[in-house]
Amino acid sequence: MTGKDNLVSAFLDYLRYERRFSTHTVSAYERDLARLVAFAAERGVSNLLKLAPAQARLFPARLHHAGLASRSISRSLSAARSCYRYWLREKRIKANPFEGVSAPRGQRKLPSTLNIEQAAQLVAIKPRSDLDYRDRAILELFYSSGLRLSELAGTDLKDIDLATCTIVITGKGGKTRVAPVGRYAIKAITDWLEHRETLAKPEEVAVFIGRQGSRLGPRAIQKRVQVWAARQGLGRGVHPHMLRHSFASHLLESSSDLRAVQELLGHADISTTQVYTHLDFQHLAKVYDQAHPRARRRKG
Repeated sequence: MTGKDNLVSAFLDYLRYERRFSTHTVSAYERDLARLVAFAAERGVSNLLKLAPAQARLFPARLHHAGLASRSISRSLSAARSCYRYWLREKRIKANPFEGVSAPRGQRKLPSTLNIEQAAQLVAIKPRSDLDYRDRAILELFYSSGLRLSELAGTDLKDIDLATCTIVITGKGGKTRVAPVGRYAIKAITDWLEHRETLAKPEEVAVFIGRQGSRLGPRAIQKRVQVWAARQGLGRGVHPHMLRHSFASHLLESSSDLRAVQELLGHADISTTQVYTHLDFQHLAKVYDQAHPRARRRKG
């Protein structure tokens, strides 16, 4: 820092000697504040005490334009905010221009999905045993209705209505939603239920059970998905949530009704009771039947 940066130097000394911050941490603050000094200079502000709130709000945008990652921008903003709080405490300023200024949200990593051909390849199982029928039904239901792993594991016999091709799903926080089940999944579930009768314990209510006749747990289901991905020659790791992502992605490729897809997925922002009351399930079913590649009815 040069002589004209005495304000920043005083703050760094405060961190170093009063707050007892490490040399590494103080150096990080110094680098972040150097960005602030350069930003202010670009706008003709030689005295940081005179930086206006409107100018402070432009700081994260300038850093973003310079190619800094969201985390680096957040750190620079934190340093600027702390520095101005120090000057506010020292009565050098009357307000902190960086209060309320936030960094742009980082770009979210897109979830991994299967394409339509890969999804079809995964579920094209030719059963040779009772449990093969079960596994085919599991994969079809995941892809057909976009269930979470815990939701599928918790599905009971009473939750599936084969006549209306629907399933009642208990999601996060105990909230329930109704989703359509495609005809491929209905056929696979119907076939599995015939074989299930020979395996299930008398009082077992779970749709999907293990070799011992009891409910199949989430980890076991996850393992079966991985096993079949390898057997079906997908050449990549597959997990249940990937099938959920694929369900949503393939619907959105054919339908512009994002809200309907979010409802089918049971996302928290639209899964309140009030929203469920106002959304028309028949509309959701229509969107599903028209858009999902394994729910289309044959013509003729």
